[in-house]
Amino acid sequence: MATCTATPSSSTTAPYVVMILFVLSWKQAPSLQTGWMMWNWMVSALAVGAAIVLYDGSPFIPSPSVLWDLVDSLRVTILGTGARWLAALEERGVRPRETHSLSSLHTILSTGSPLKPQSYDYVYSQIKVDVLLGSISGGTDIISCFAGHNPTLPVHRGEIQARNLAMAVECWNENGEPVMDSDGELVCVRPFPSQPTHFWNDEDGIKYTKAYFSMYKGVWAHGDFCSINSETGGIVMLGRSDGTLNPSGVRFGSAEIYNIVEHMDVGIADSLCVGQRFRGDERVVLFLKMAVGHRFSEELVGRVKREIREKLSARHVPHIILEIADIPYTINSKKVEVAVKKIISGQEVGPRGALANPASLDLFYNIPELSLENGL
Repeated sequence: MATCTATPSSSTTAPYVVMILFVLSWKQAPSLQTGWMMWNWMVSALAVGAAIVLYDGSPFIPSPSVLWDLVDSLRVTILGTGARWLAALEERGVRPRETHSLSSLHTILSTGSPLKPQSYDYVYSQIKVDVLLGSISGGTDIISCFAGHNPTLPVHRGEIQARNLAMAVECWNENGEPVMDSDGELVCVRPFPSQPTHFWNDEDGIKYTKAYFSMYKGVWAHGDFCSINSETGGIVMLGRSDGTLNPSGVRFGSAEIYNIVEHMDVGIADSLCVGQRFRGDERVVLFLKMAVGHRFSEELVGRVKREIREKLSARHVPHIILEIADIPYTINSKKVEVAVKKIISGQEVGPRGALANPASLDLFYNIPELSLENGL
């Protein structure tokens, strides 16, 4: 999904023109419009006099430059998109800096999933050198962001620039202690303006408390794994904490693995990294989707393990690396880790309505290398 804010032409009185791109079929789009926070944000855009245009279709049809054509033709100033789209542009070798003016564009905003450090390199080298690249992180439940961009601060590779106003965000370890330069839970230690007060049909507040305050009593834990840089104040998002990997008590986020594996020049199109219960502990399983024309092999597995060991540590190396034909995603382009973790751990998986490719989950059932006989 992408959002563009453009300066108006002389024929309109609206201060902005906002365009939303749904990378969906038209049948899916209506369910997303009111089901994700961006719908609420667009209603707010109307409140300030902006005009909204909905673009329903693929951002690569009729060409990978379709959105950049719109940036130039509509004089777009702010382009909001998803991290997945930027990565896909890089994979296709799209270089808007060489083919388009982009003179009006001053800000690119990214949401939906963690923005990889390599995508920062791509934006500044192949899109525009003097643009503000702002990664933002929040949630539909708060209709807001805990962290985001700030035009008065420098952009640091791989980091969200700052914690947002009125958001007392900290990173806490398992003991409920604030930490810097270390992985932990994203928490908000004080009430904030958009904090929901309750759930419908939850009169005693049990579901509400369980959702946000069960990890640390009285403190909002949002379910994101992150790290805060003590020098820059920037936040590195490491994925959902319910999908956090924890082999032998060593916790790390799946994004750390993706940042390495998906930028190796070995023909890996996509990946999914999850934990599996194994002999009273958890083992890390990495699934690789190969690009067309590339073959999965033991040699490839060895290269992946060496790269992870060298750039992270031996404790980050997956116990098992397997090939898979497809990776499940939600309709707003987030990798589906928790459902896969449940499947390979022998647990039930709920409805699949939020998935863009629900049939992909079937690929993770009854994998011989992960069977009960192998130690589950």
